[in-house]
Amino acid sequence: MDSSQRATPPRRSEITTRGLDRAPHRAFMRGQGLDDTAMARPMVGVVTTTGDTSPCNANLGEQAAHAARGIAEAGGTPRNFTTISVSDGLSMNHQGMKSSLISREVIADSIELVMRGHAYDALVGYGGCDKNLPAMLMAMVRLNAPSVFVFGGSTLPAVFEGRTVSVIDTYEGAGAVMTGAKSREWLDRLERAAMPTVGACPGQFTANTMGMVAEILGLSPLGSALIPAVYAEREALGRQAGRLVMEILARGGPLPRDLVTRKSLENACAIVAATGGSTNGGMHICAIAHEAGIPFTMDDVGAVFERTPLIGNLKPGGAFYALDVHRLGGVPMIAKALIASGHLHGDTLTLTGETLEAAVADAPAPDGEVIRPVADAIDGSGGVIVLKGNLAPEGAFIKVAGLKVRVHEGPARVFDSEEAAMAAIRARAYGEGDVLIIRNEGPKGGPGMREMLGPTAVIYGQGMGEKVALVTDGRFSGATRGICIGYLSPEAAGGGPLALVRDGDRVRIDTGEARRIDLLIADGEWQARREALAKAPPRRLAGVFEKYARDVKSAYYGAVTHSGAVEWPMDEVPDA
Repeated sequence: MDSSQRATPPRRSEITTRGLDRAPHRAFMRGQGLDDTAMARPMVGVVTTTGDTSPCNANLGEQAAHAARGIAEAGGTPRNFTTISVSDGLSMNHQGMKSSLISREVIADSIELVMRGHAYDALVGYGGCDKNLPAMLMAMVRLNAPSVFVFGGSTLPAVFEGRTVSVIDTYEGAGAVMTGAKSREWLDRLERAAMPTVGACPGQFTANTMGMVAEILGLSPLGSALIPAVYAEREALGRQAGRLVMEILARGGPLPRDLVTRKSLENACAIVAATGGSTNGGMHICAIAHEAGIPFTMDDVGAVFERTPLIGNLKPGGAFYALDVHRLGGVPMIAKALIASGHLHGDTLTLTGETLEAAVADAPAPDGEVIRPVADAIDGSGGVIVLKGNLAPEGAFIKVAGLKVRVHEGPARVFDSEEAAMAAIRARAYGEGDVLIIRNEGPKGGPGMREMLGPTAVIYGQGMGEKVALVTDGRFSGATRGICIGYLSPEAAGGGPLALVRDGDRVRIDTGEARRIDLLIADGEWQARREALAKAPPRRLAGVFEKYARDVKSAYYGAVTHSGAVEWPMDEVPDA
């Protein structure tokens, strides 16, 4: 290939296509069916987590095919590849959940390796589940190559016995069967009805929360996240994503680190708080910031949560689903209202190079029921908040959207694993007013920071909802509701004070103005317990769990595993 075929400055991919000693590389490409024209074009990675691991991922390959078509139409050569995904839904409430958060790092790392190893010029990514979605955003920011992310969308809500339901109802339904309030036959019918299509969970759980975050950060096309997975308009969205990444490549930006700034990170936190989104969102935003080299911790997240009004009446704390928001105007509708009220920075960039304020200028006003006007907010501060106190010196997250009981004080029931707590919950061996402590489930202690939707949903199904509290250094699902405090940092295995709690200790939780969680013991008792605390014997983990436990940092920093922003140097492209 001679220089006449090069209309633009050298691209990364030319390190594999140009030059005498690249004849073997070109031979490999010809073995894939590429010709001279295809090899002369930009090579654009198209990555998905498609597979049979969950309904969230089931049709991502089909969607990505439309993006590949858009890339080709715009003069690029799409290069399809896949990576892993671990379903939170199918790994929930057993040892498999320890794999979930770890998979976030493995996915980001694997995308980095393919992009670097093959020297692709740009990237379109499709994700559809709680961890693969932030993982792809992390990879894009780490690589800082022209990138477009597309969330694969959620399932349609189901109708059961005349009411709208989702998969979360099956978790709570299991608890109702345990109490005798519902029959096994009823639960079987609910189970068969709860997820009528492929796609992610349809409420404002982690997937939809992070889909909104991707839009607000500028890494996804505005208006894309809440389109249901099975809607035909996703074909046009895919082609748009393919053309858009080619435009960004031609312009030289905006690149992911142009988009992910302190202001856009604050906007991301605001969209989580305003919609009563998943507590996982705060931790993932910190991890995305880390990839950009921006110090952003739980404290920064909490400050934005504190000043952002809750305007989304969305499941699990509210009444509506992602589909309802999509029908009304999607994320642009919410963004426009929050910019007007001063709760979002309007001068951050979007993928097209427009400011966020300009890009959402034509969005409709909130409807007043699904999304409230800011002047009629559900709550003056966000649906997710950070608590601090002597049990959480660095902080802990709780979703307060829909929470009625804002202060809880009671005796601790201490469990050193999720399994031990779940056994007591199934046996209903706990009482009203208890504070259930599940420790040693943090990033290092798990390892893997398991998500606790199983225990919380069963508690609700047993009719004990806000009558007890649950506190853990593990995580909670975006579908969790109730007095459920997670991500408590520092974790017990890292020397955090949760390790000092004993059965019967009084614990006070105040999610109102105080924003505190405290263990009510005398100062002298603190020191005596710390001195008496036995050092845990070393565990032989091996494999990925050993590497993760060795490297992972506190949830306060996003449970990240490397030192921060990295540069992707460009090789000198050889002459023809």
